[in-house]
Amino acid sequence: MFVFPEKEEALEKATLLRRLAAMFYDSLLCIALLMVTTGVYMMIQKAVIGSEAYKAMNDAGQTIHDPLLSSVLFITLFLFFGYFWTRTGQTLGMQVWHIRVQTEEGTSIRWMQALMRFFMAGVSIACFGLGYVWMLFDKQDRTWHCIFSDTKIVRVPKRK
Repeated sequence: MFVFPEKEEALEKATLLRRLAAMFYDSLLCIALLMVTTGVYMMIQKAVIGSEAYKAMNDAGQTIHDPLLSSVLFITLFLFFGYFWTRTGQTLGMQVWHIRVQTEEGTSIRWMQALMRFFMAGVSIACFGLGYVWMLFDKQDRTWHCIFSDTKIVRVPKRK
């Protein structure tokens, strides 16, 4: 577990707009990552079952709702967020917008917290973004996934 060097007093609250901007930036990266992952998956599947068999499956529409592909994409997304959150507390979008996820004690989060945060962020979005809007009413500016995973988002000062 990494202890972040900034003192608690030096950290500001991360606004909803800043969080959404980082989320938009990360969503572009995630779309690219999912496209590459899907391409690699399709190439592997072609190599395993054969090009003609794969083309026949594709033409019949059997590849549209592939549960294995869905699982691979889900795991890929979790690994993307989990890696960044547990190491530096910042995805690439969060780095650009100078925000970080951390524990209340000012340390990097654990993988289990990242998993809980990842799941609950999906729920927050699925509820028409209500989990994010919740921070406007919470006295500590926490979203549902912050509350559920016992984490918080802070604004970090720019490096000189």
